[in-house]
Amino acid sequence: MANIEISQAERLDQYVIRHHSDLSRASAVRLIETGKVIVNSKPATKAGYKVRAADIIDINYEPDDHPPIPEIELPVIYEDKTCVVINKPAGLLSHSKGAFNPEASVATWLRSRLKDMDGERAGIVHRLDRATSGVMICAKTPEALIWLQKQFSTRKVKKTYIAAVSGVFKEEQAIIDMPIERNPKKPQVFRVGSNGKSATTAYKVLKSDGERTLVELQPTTGRTHQLRVHLEEIGHPILGDTFYGGKEADRLFLHAKTLELTTPNKQRQTFEVPLPPSFEAQITT
Repeated sequence: MANIEISQAERLDQYVIRHHSDLSRASAVRLIETGKVIVNSKPATKAGYKVRAADIIDINYEPDDHPPIPEIELPVIYEDKTCVVINKPAGLLSHSKGAFNPEASVATWLRSRLKDMDGERAGIVHRLDRATSGVMICAKTPEALIWLQKQFSTRKVKKTYIAAVSGVFKEEQAIIDMPIERNPKKPQVFRVGSNGKSATTAYKVLKSDGERTLVELQPTTGRTHQLRVHLEEIGHPILGDTFYGGKEADRLFLHAKTLELTTPNKQRQTFEVPLPPSFEAQITT
C-alpha cells in the first residue's frame, strides 16, 4: 500500500482516479467496494465519501491484479434529471456481483450519472439477462430508484417482449400461469414447480413458418428467467436458449420491446426500441 497525502476535498472515487489515472471511474468505484481503499485504517465502503484534509488514505492497487473496467457507450432513448432509459445490447451484463469483475456493465456505465448512490447495483431498477436485449430503465437518484422499483413490485409496469421460438402454437394467444422455483439440482436455473412463486405470462403469436414462431410476450410478474422457463415448459423454447432446451443460435432470441410506466416526474410514458432485424429473419415466410 502507498500512503498518499490529501491535497483537496473531493469524492473518494475521484481521489483514487487522481492518483491512478489509468483507472476508469467504474474501476475506482469497484476498487472501493471490494475493500481495497483504506481510509484512516478502515476499509472504505462508499465511493461518494467526501475526503478530508486529515484523512490518511491507502490504495491497495496493482494494475495486473485489477485490470481497468472499460468505458462503454450505450444507446439512450430517454433521459431526464431522475432517470435514463437505454436500449441494452445482447451480451451486456446489467450488473456484476461478488468478486472484482473488470467487465463493463449497465451499472458501470451508469455510475457517472448517479447522485448520492453507491454499490455494484446502484441505479439498477430492474434487470435484463445478459443475453436479452432491449429497453431498460435506470434511476439516477435514490428517490427515483424507490419510485420506480415500487411500480415494478406493485405490478404497475407493463412490459412487452418479442421472442423467436421453436414449434407452432396450438392457440394463437393464451395465458401461461405456472409457478416458478429454483432447480435444486442446478441452482443456476429455474423450473416450473408446485413450491415456486406464482408467475403469469400472456402470449400472442405474431407469425410462424411451420417450424418457428415469432411471439409477443407480456409478463405480469417478474420472476427470474420467467419467459424462458414458461416457454420451455409449454414446448416452445426460445431459439439460442440452450439453458432451457432451445436450439443453438447466434444469440438468445428474446428482446424487451416496450416498457410502460410512470416516470419520477409523474408522467405515464411508453418507451420502445425496435426489434433487431435478425428476429424477423428467423421466420422464413
